[in-house]
This record gives sequence, structure tokens and C-alpha cells, in this order.
Amino acid sequence: MIGFMANAQTNTQETDIRDILESMAESLPDDYDMTELVDVLEKYRKHPINLNRTTVEELKTLVFLSPLQIGNFFNYIKENGLLEDVLELQSIDGFDIKTVRTILPFVTVNNITEYRQLRFKNMINAGGNDLMMRFAQTLQKQKGYTDLPGNRYLGSPERFQMRYRYHYSSILSAAVTFDKDAGEKFIGKPFDFYSGNITLLKLGKLKKLVLGDYALQFGQGLTLWSGFSFGKGPDVTSVAKKDLGLRPYNSTNEYSFFRGTAATINLFKNVELTPFVSFRNLDASQKSDSEGNLIQSTINQTGLHRTPTEIKNKGVLPQSVLGTTIQYTKDEFAVGAIAYHTHYRNRFVTQTAAYDRYSFTGKSLTNLGLFYNYTYKNMYLYGEVAKGLVGGVAYINGILISLSPIVSAALTHRNYAKDYHSFFNQAVSESTEAVNEKGLYFGLNINPNKHWAFSFYGDYFRFPWLKYRIDEPSKGYEVLAQALYTPSKTVKILVRFKTEHKQQNTDLDVAVNFLDDVKREGYRAEASWQLTDNWRFQNRIEVSQYKKGSANRAFGYLIFQDIDYSPMFARLTGNVRFAYFNTPGYNSRIYAYEDDVLYSFAFGMYSGKGVRTYLNLRYNVIKRLSFWMRYGLFVYRDVETVGTYLDEIKGNKKSEIKIQLRYQF
Repeated sequence: MIGFMANAQTNTQETDIRDILESMAESLPDDYDMTELVDVLEKYRKHPINLNRTTVEELKTLVFLSPLQIGNFFNYIKENGLLEDVLELQSIDGFDIKTVRTILPFVTVNNITEYRQLRFKNMINAGGNDLMMRFAQTLQKQKGYTDLPGNRYLGSPERFQMRYRYHYSSILSAAVTFDKDAGEKFIGKPFDFYSGNITLLKLGKLKKLVLGDYALQFGQGLTLWSGFSFGKGPDVTSVAKKDLGLRPYNSTNEYSFFRGTAATINLFKNVELTPFVSFRNLDASQKSDSEGNLIQSTINQTGLHRTPTEIKNKGVLPQSVLGTTIQYTKDEFAVGAIAYHTHYRNRFVTQTAAYDRYSFTGKSLTNLGLFYNYTYKNMYLYGEVAKGLVGGVAYINGILISLSPIVSAALTHRNYAKDYHSFFNQAVSESTEAVNEKGLYFGLNINPNKHWAFSFYGDYFRFPWLKYRIDEPSKGYEVLAQALYTPSKTVKILVRFKTEHKQQNTDLDVAVNFLDDVKREGYRAEASWQLTDNWRFQNRIEVSQYKKGSANRAFGYLIFQDIDYSPMFARLTGNVRFAYFNTPGYNSRIYAYEDDVLYSFAFGMYSGKGVRTYLNLRYNVIKRLSFWMRYGLFVYRDVETVGTYLDEIKGNKKSEIKIQLRYQF
């Protein structure tokens, strides 16, 4: 089980934390780094939020709370005074049994003493330190590590990561992160990626100050958003983003952050200003134009520097960003404006493909945005409009509404121009970028009683211009329906259906491409239960179907059994998975959340035919020193190689070992 879940806390709380991670993970790309989310949950588990002294901004970091629930919480405090007990949350509109049970490990109503003075003695005696080191490696030799002519991996197959965190109450924190990916060089320069920051908070008019690497999250992510972000998921209220403003960046994702300095300043009672400046060198594939000037068409976002080409492209594109946001907040209303300028040393040019006709060109881009949110009785309204000074307009508007104590709804409309440009855009969309898209989303959460919870959403979208592998305007829709039955605190049963319809160029060999309908469907049935205080089990069967045009339907399935052993106060805990999967190919692949070591995140891809197993162990060596070990194995049937290109392995097995140490002092 995720490392921080294997401590001396109740098994009910452990189940809830795992559910948070898994449900959030399904709203993200399968390779997304969830370090920021795990950081938040770990912090509040050790230092719970005092609900009688909290703020809107602080509650927004609890990702399972919707903006409407947060608004209802503060309305309740205004009308009824401070909470006497955490369980009083059940009296607040929108706080059903599931929400209250989920929030309990992270909150309190007890008075918590904060060290307000930045004295060196206090910083040494009362500060907290957290040091983590991790090693991981694929045990089989991959093709990229052989002596190939041309492109190959120039480094070693090990992955290393080291991170150190320091915090002093809630007014000072510092962090450094070092990371080396598999295939990157280790000799001479042991880590390929370095990141760090120092953060000061709550110093009079200066609410926040970050020196080093930071993230900015404002509005609905249309104009300015970096770092962690959710999309559509089983919790339909997740389509309304909870902007956290300025925050330190502690992830190992090597692209989605700013480097420099930023601050949030309280100008007046209800007005906050966040100026920021950033200077970075980005990876890009460059070439010379007819005049000998360097140009590029895209930015490389992987952060991988393993092959001669990747190393050549490392850090060749200087980027500078200068801007500010201003926000006015009073009671249930907030409105803000964003303005910033991004400059690159070299010019972007369009590629030859027709779908790239409206992509950004030039060296500089100025972005402007306006966002708002307003809570009125049982409704939360939100939206944002954004424009690059070169290009079109994009906007999104939505509403969350509590129709009754048991029913809540979400409605969102979006319209992103085909020539809208922003380098920091993570608004809700069907595509990877919020551009060239129009859509209408509707969702319902229904909680008739403490045992049942139902979720439904439908999202219709259109792409007015061409896209990759789509040579004419296209459209599609996505539907999800889920039922969750919790007859007791130790048993949970879930069923889910999801279907997605899109259009794509035909695979037929024709003179002129036409669009085929592409249909993906998924069916899931899952049961988890607590057999004893020490043993927990989870079973899942999942079916996937894929059909394109007149081709035959591809049908795949996954079955797994998880067993978790987590005795209270025990030094050794662990869990294991046994899975069998059978999918015809990549198009019918199935993704499934996998437990991992602390601060690591796995979302396994099950493609082909075979078995999967992994084992996680945690051992508390002494009070402040913990050790994790993870071993995972895929065994495929009817194949001679595993993987593709430089990651290809001879044989039918792929296994990985991961070791982690954590020392807190």
C-alpha cells in the first residue's frame, strides 16, 4: 500500500486515503507525477487542518472537496459559529457520510500552536526534516543499452531520486529534489534534474514568497496553470478547478513549473497581487532557417536526456516569463485578472502538416485572462475568458448546484478557438491542450443514503479544425455511469460503465482520407473488504472494447486480486497483486492503479496477454527511519520480445525492483 498508509492509523482511514489517490489518478494521464497530491495528504495527515482557523485557499488543497462544499462550510461557520467537534461537519449541506469519512484523517478542531517568530533557535528545535532516497531499475537488459550504431542510451539503466524537505510550522519551508531517469548519464554528474525552493508564508502583508521553483494556478486553468491538474473523473464536481494561486513546486516533472521568484501580497483588505518572474532553459528540437537563425516548431516536454539527440536538445531554448495577477475577494465573490509576457530566444515556425496551420509562430506571446467565481445559496458559478494578443479567444463557464441534500449537478460549457495560444494552459478539455475545441459537460452526483452513491456525466465535444490523424473537423462524446455500494465500513462494491466515441482517419488504403467512427467502452466491477483488522482484500474485473469503422471489435479483459496486510503498530506491512489480462492489442489496453512506495505513483498498462504481479513491503527500521521495497513482474504469453524500439527486451518477461529509504528528524 502507498507508504504513508502503512502506519498506526485505523484501517478505515487507510481505505479512504487509497480511494482518494485512485479516484484522483483516473482524472490524469497515466504517466502524470502525483508527488504534489501525495505531499499534501502526507502533510495534513501529520499536521491536520484546524477547521476553526482555516481559509478557503487551505481547504482547496483537499482535492476531494468541491468548491460548493467549501462555500457551504464557511457559510455554516458564519451562521453558527466555530465547530465544537469534527463530526459536526455532517450538519453542513453537501457533506455526506462519505465526504466526512474521507476528510477526518486530515482535519481537527483543536487549537494548534504555531511558531510565529522566525528565530534561528526555533527553526532548529521546532523544524521538521524529511530525507528520502529511491533507487529503481528494470532487471532485464533493454535494446537501448546495447552497443547500437546511431541512437542508443548513453547512460545507465538505474533511476535515482533524492529529495529533502524542511518545514517550520506553517510559515517557512524549503525543499530540494534531485532526479536521474533510466538511460541518463550518472558518471560525472549523478543527477540530470535539480529543483529547489524556499517559501515564506504569513508575514504580514506578504502572504507568500517563493524563491526557486514554483507553480501558478489561477482561474480555470485557461490562461495560467502549471503543475498538478485534474480533468474529468468519477467525481463530477472535479470539472470546476480549485485554483491555489502561488505554491512551491516539489515534483519531478521536468517541464510544468516556473523558476525564479514570485510573491502574493495583500495590497488592501480584499485585494491580492501576485507578481512573478521566471527564467528557464527548455528542451527543443532546433534547426537553421535560410538565414542561419535557429528555429523550432515544438518544445520537448519529456525531461528525458538519454540518447545523443535528446542530449543535443537539452536546455537549448531560453524562456523568460514576466507577469502578475490581481484578485479581489469578498465574502462569496471573487474576480481576478491575469497578464504576463513569455519570450523565447529563438522563433517558433509552423510545421508542414495542415492541422498545424494555426499553431503559434514568433518569439513572444502576451496572455491576458479574466476569471471569476461566486457562491449564491446552493449554487457555485465559475468561469474564465482568455486571449493571447496574437490569436483567438477561449472561454469556459460553469455552475455547480446542490439540487437537494442528496443530488448535486455540474454544467460546464467551453469554447476554445483553433488559434488560441498559451504555453501554460491546463483547462478542462478532451484534448491534451485546451485549443480547437467546443464542448458541453453535464454531470450528477446522487447520494440517496449513507450506503449508496451514484455518479453520471456526459460530455459532448467538437473540434472545428483538423487534428493529428484527423483530416477534417470532427466530433464525439463521452459518457460515464458509476454506482458505489458501501453496506458497512469494511465493505465496498463498485460498478462502472464508460464509453467514448470519436472520429479518426480511416486505416484503409484510400486516395483521400475519410473519417471512421472510433468507439471505446469499459466495464468495471470491483469489491473490497476488510476481513480482519490486519487483512484487506480487493477484487476487480474490467472489460474493454475497441472498434474502428468496419473492422472487427477488439475485446480485452483484466482480472486481479489484491491482498493487503497492515497490522496496527507493526514494523512490517505489505501488499501483493495477482492479475491476469488478455487484450488483443494496444487499442484495447486497460489501465489500473497500482500501489507503490511513498511519493511514487504507478498506473500499470495491461496490454497483450499474460500475468502481472507485484509485491510492496514497508519496514519501520527505527522510529524515524523507514524502508520500502517493491518488486513487479509482467510475464507475457505468445511473444518473443517485450516493448518497442530502444526499450525492447528479448524474451517474454519484464520486471522491476524499487528500493526507498526515508528518514525524518
